[in-house]
Amino acid sequence: MLSLLALAALAFASPLPRAGYTFKESLPSAPNGWEQLSRAPGSHLLKLKIGLIQPRFGELEQALWEVSLPGSERYGMHLGKEEVEKLIRPHDESLELVDAWLVENGIPLSALSRSPAQDWITLTLPVSLAEELLDTEYHVFHHTTSGDYLVRTLGYSLPTHLHAHIDVVQPSTTFARLQPKRSSLHGDSIVLSSEAAIPPVPASCNHTITPACLKEIYNVGNYTASSTSGNILGIAGYLEQWANMNDTNWFYQVYLPQAAEQGYMFTVELINNGTNSQNESDAGGEANLDVQYAGGLSFPIPNIYYSTGGSPPYIPDDNTPQDTNEPYAEFLAYVLAKPDSELPRQLSTSYGDDEQSVPYSYAVRVCNEFAQLGARGVSVMFSSGDGGVGDGLGPNDQAYGPTTCYTNDGRNASSFLPAFPASCPYVTTVGGTYHEGPEWAVPFSGGGFSKYFSRPSYQSPTVDTYLAQHPQYLSLYQGLFNPSGRAYPDVSAQSNNFTLNRGGMWVLEAGTSASCPTFTGIVALVNDYLIAHGKPTLGFLNPWLYAVGHNAFNDITIGNNPGCLTNGFNATAGWDPVTGWGSPDFGKITSLLSLGS
Repeated sequence: MLSLLALAALAFASPLPRAGYTFKESLPSAPNGWEQLSRAPGSHLLKLKIGLIQPRFGELEQALWEVSLPGSERYGMHLGKEEVEKLIRPHDESLELVDAWLVENGIPLSALSRSPAQDWITLTLPVSLAEELLDTEYHVFHHTTSGDYLVRTLGYSLPTHLHAHIDVVQPSTTFARLQPKRSSLHGDSIVLSSEAAIPPVPASCNHTITPACLKEIYNVGNYTASSTSGNILGIAGYLEQWANMNDTNWFYQVYLPQAAEQGYMFTVELINNGTNSQNESDAGGEANLDVQYAGGLSFPIPNIYYSTGGSPPYIPDDNTPQDTNEPYAEFLAYVLAKPDSELPRQLSTSYGDDEQSVPYSYAVRVCNEFAQLGARGVSVMFSSGDGGVGDGLGPNDQAYGPTTCYTNDGRNASSFLPAFPASCPYVTTVGGTYHEGPEWAVPFSGGGFSKYFSRPSYQSPTVDTYLAQHPQYLSLYQGLFNPSGRAYPDVSAQSNNFTLNRGGMWVLEAGTSASCPTFTGIVALVNDYLIAHGKPTLGFLNPWLYAVGHNAFNDITIGNNPGCLTNGFNATAGWDPVTGWGSPDFGKITSLLSLGS
């Protein structure tokens, strides 16, 4: 990937940096789907975030492996907030040099805000000053499909002596469009009925999914969790997706009466000017799906819905809004600042984008933030995506339109499209299944191999074995995927025809947006079991999962994940890049953990 960045820098059509500056990051052109319009108004405000180098991140990563790997002397001994912040704090020299640079450009230190570890600096400044600071030009870009607008640059420079001290400056070259992972193959939600016609729990879960179905399929039995153990399940929400409490209460009345009787309900925390409207017409299909199924499985464990603002990023006829379309950074800054006692033990996120739409430096930085959460004992789950290995189009689907599976590096070469943050090695990525007895891989289940992140040690033997046993993919898809990259998903769960209440109506939803809160709900129950038995919670799951945990999962061997006009990969015995290790069996997991594994 670094070679691609170097090529991009060479191709960046801009005057050479001014004296003392050199290119930090650049793109050869606007990514696919974006068109460059006019220069950005000089008065437009940017909320600029400067990420300073974290010189001891390698030590943090080593600690993450040690507290997450069964058999390690430190297994389960998660780090505290202060320990993590000490390991990611920049050198004093970095702080001094960056401060001096900002002051030299007329920015007083009093205008800055800093993260607790001082590894992020945030400041709000007009485009005109940002252009001078970064020796660049910002333009308005238009996304032709969605109609979104962004203020971005195709490249920026820094004083040469600061390259060793600054990781990333954003918003600059990030064109990611954070999207819910709800399957587009199914179109809009299917409306089942009004409130007057309440659907019963179906006799078969092959057609309609409810919490009772999931508890049956995943062997939860009559397990009852505690509401007072300190265990918290977190749900990340973005893009003004609002979780409606009235809808959720109605859902509980039908499918979890005990929760409704006890007044069980998620709480809400607002981040970066986030909102959570309770108007029925504003109820979000994604948000309601997340809270109703995370709560439906984890009851009575407290659930928190984090609503992070940051959309829309820019309105062309308004020259003064603040450009804050960096929701991951805002959310992570908020959560990482929490005391250890207030952190969720498990976190579900059903959003993501194509990996290539996120600049490499920014993707790495965000991924490293998830490593901090893992080191502090948080199990971080992400949906794997709903386009199979790319756009969800199989070899016979040309009639649905041209494939979008092309690189963004100026070559416009055919390529599978891994998803981010699903491709981050410090998160547990959840693919999709459907049917039961047995489960199949759902065709839209996102999966594949990262182009940004190399394969982590915890999964190398497993994935190497998979590729050795299926060498046909190396020749059939040569050049379309990176066989040495981080492979995903890690696990999977049901993701099709979920019954939920939205705006007072019963609807069906599909996507790995459903499988992620489902799996997270199961993890919450497992952590509850561990707490009740005086054991530490699982924290970062993957080292345990690949070492021993997979023995308690249901292997999925039927199905594939087409995309980019190919059949994608096949589900097969053992791990595969469609369903990972398969779906969880709560009873087997708790039995395994009771034996100390």
